[in-house]
Amino acid sequence: MSKRLDVKKTYKLYIGGAFPRSESGRYYSLTGKSGFTANICLASRKDFRNAVVAARKAQSGWAARSAYNRGQILYRIAEIMEGRRDQLIAELKLEGATDKQASKEVDAAIDRAVYFAGWSDKYQQVFGTVNPVASSHFNFSVPEPTGVVTILLPDSASLLGLLQFVLPAIVGGNTVVVLTAESRPLAPLTLGEILHSSDVPGGVINILSGYRSELISNFSTHMDVNAVMYGGNDEEAITLIQKNAAENVKHVVLRKDDDWFDEERNEHPYVIMELQEIKTTWHPVGI
Repeated sequence: MSKRLDVKKTYKLYIGGAFPRSESGRYYSLTGKSGFTANICLASRKDFRNAVVAARKAQSGWAARSAYNRGQILYRIAEIMEGRRDQLIAELKLEGATDKQASKEVDAAIDRAVYFAGWSDKYQQVFGTVNPVASSHFNFSVPEPTGVVTILLPDSASLLGLLQFVLPAIVGGNTVVVLTAESRPLAPLTLGEILHSSDVPGGVINILSGYRSELISNFSTHMDVNAVMYGGNDEEAITLIQKNAAENVKHVVLRKDDDWFDEERNEHPYVIMELQEIKTTWHPVGI
């Protein structure tokens, strides 16, 4: 018998709960230590616009879910990741990680999902307030989601870094459009397959692969995007994002390349509040 050939995978985009190839038909080849690894779709500006439409359509329904239910769904993500642990480790190894490094990252990513699932019905109590006022009113403030968030991942952010950006955003009722790191897209794109078989509604998380240089302006100028997150140290890119975001007063969250394993820096509810707006309600008393 002749030796069978490996079936090389083309990693698709994840938009609105579906797996389209880029409408442009473009892709790039990812290579690793053993040569060719996989074909990666190159998302176009139209793909991005489609992802924003999907995120906007899903946002109100996702925010309307109970905080407890969102926590259940995040925990379900962790469950499925645990079941596909070996696959995620193998993909990180294809991108150059050692077995020890890959195992550590996948385990930390699963634990991070469980951690933020636990905060889903608690951060509101920590950051909500009842305010003293000098009138016959009852006044209270509560956090509410910002809306649609675009995320440009740093080169250091593969699976764990992706979840550190995405989980605090969605647990707070936002929806996201993510652009993976060009050099480390495999595990993030596989996360789309995990989300598809979980309880996350289509459109809540949309994952694109492609060239940051082509899409950074779109991620930061689209008028139906409420916030943009950027991970990295490129001062020119930071300046461009801040300038573009000013056009419709987007909220900008900047995170330098970081140690994503550092629990003290990354595991706290303040990262959820980066993408929350405080709503204050007045209610008359005694009427």
